Amino acid sequence: MRCHEVDYHIIGHDIQMVEIELDPNETVIAEAGAMTYLEQDIGFEAKMVDGSGGVMDKLFGIGKRMLTGESVFLTHFTNNGQQKRRVAFAAPFPGSVVALNLAELGEEVICQKSAFLAAAFGTQVDIAFNKRLGSGFFGGEGFILQRLRGDGMAFIHAGGTVIRKELRNETLRLDTGCLVAFSGDIDYNIGMSGGLTSMLFGGEGLFLATLKGTGS
Repeated sequence: MRCHEVDYHIIGHDIQMVEIELDPNETVIAEAGAMTYLEQDIGFEAKMVDGSGGVMDKLFGIGKRMLTGESVFLTHFTNNGQQKRRVAFAAPFPGSVVALNLAELGEEVICQKSAFLAAAFGTQVDIAFNKRLGSGFFGGEGFILQRLRGDGMAFIHAGGTVIRKELRNETLRLDTGCLVAFSGDIDYNIGMSGGLTSMLFGGEGLFLATLKGTGS
């Protein structure tokens, strides 16, 4: 299913929001409670699905969201009028809103569990369980991640300043609490930060997230 093509504008500095412009009959999906304002002719409805996949895929996705404590509802905002209209969404805490063109990122991005904000209709929003046990035990929320699939725009949010890194068959290590998202072709794991002395007295924590491969 091809995603709806939406235009957008990111507003603000300390607490950013994204304003999305919808053509007639276009739809954007968002986490429940993320909307800040909407213009006339835009209707909204809470649904237990994201609008992608078959019946079994939808039921399986709902089950995973319930299992991980995530809300099973996503709100669908649709322009029911004859002119372009706008709807805006904001992050629940100070930080940055990041626009992701999924078509340019291999049509798949993995992000932290609570990072998803909104996306063009047709985007699959799913729970991704990390298969590495080390990530689950030592990576905080690294065991339960979100997977965004599609060929349209998606928007995620994170506290503080966000830096985009491009890996070219390289390895990047970072604090486990500082990872926001990565493209689907990046290998993600949790490893020890160094020797025993550095781990105990270096102040950088016992474990670091390790990203390997080529991607964003």
